[in-house]
Amino acid sequence: MNGLAVACRRVVHIYRAEAGDVVALAGVDLSIAPGETLALVGPSGSGKSTLIALLAGLMRPSAGLISIGTHDMTKLTDTEISRLRGTDIGVVLQGAARNLLPYTTLHRNIALAQRRAAHTRGKTLDHPDRILDLVGLPGQGRALLADLTPGGRQRAALAVGIAAGPGLLLVDEPTSRLDTHGRDEVLDALDTVNAEHHTTIVVVTHDDHVGARLGRAVTIRDGRVGAEGRDGRDFAVVAGDGTVQLPPDVLGSYPPGTLFTVEHVDGEVTLVPGGSEPAA
Repeated sequence: MNGLAVACRRVVHIYRAEAGDVVALAGVDLSIAPGETLALVGPSGSGKSTLIALLAGLMRPSAGLISIGTHDMTKLTDTEISRLRGTDIGVVLQGAARNLLPYTTLHRNIALAQRRAAHTRGKTLDHPDRILDLVGLPGQGRALLADLTPGGRQRAALAVGIAAGPGLLLVDEPTSRLDTHGRDEVLDALDTVNAEHHTTIVVVTHDDHVGARLGRAVTIRDGRVGAEGRDGRDFAVVAGDGTVQLPPDVLGSYPPGTLFTVEHVDGEVTLVPGGSEPAA
């Protein structure tokens, strides 16, 4: 199995409401390489869950381009997007119980998630036992949702998300309400899925520890891509419209409306607040 590339170009999403329109995403540019693991990090209301819903095709963007692999998601019909979610795009919703039927076994849950992919030409699927092994639930095929720990339930939800062998796995807040042990179990399961199947994985989280465990962390703030973390270092990102969001610790020192002089000398850029000279 091979991971799918993801590309967002100036993606805008507006929620229509009687009290006035709400801009959830305001021109998001984002590229994710095949097989990459990425965390979308940010507080509630920042737009990260909206973005993952757009990637899953659960909503349509108000403007912009979203591509998954070779598919332009803005041009597919609802039927075509539904087919993709049954074969190439795995979605794990926030809250394990939303992804599983509580009255039947994990084997049956996985088999149900594989139905569409099982009829797709050229698609080879793992046996449910193999999938449970991947997420750290060996021998639990006959278990029900109620038989599992909170961390186990979330890993069972991941098992359903990867049942069809997707090239892209989208996971919304998989470690919320879990203790440290449960959180690490889920992150270990994601690491194994990525290592074994090279699945591209995008995780929405408000937990900086989760972002640090994945290969790359992108901050969503006020509907835009802000800082990006790689290998323990934070970077500001130049968006497609030329805007740059400064890191929160910098913004905390300068109120909105602060003027900066931009000094560009010998390839180095310096921001000087208030037009003063840079410190020696």
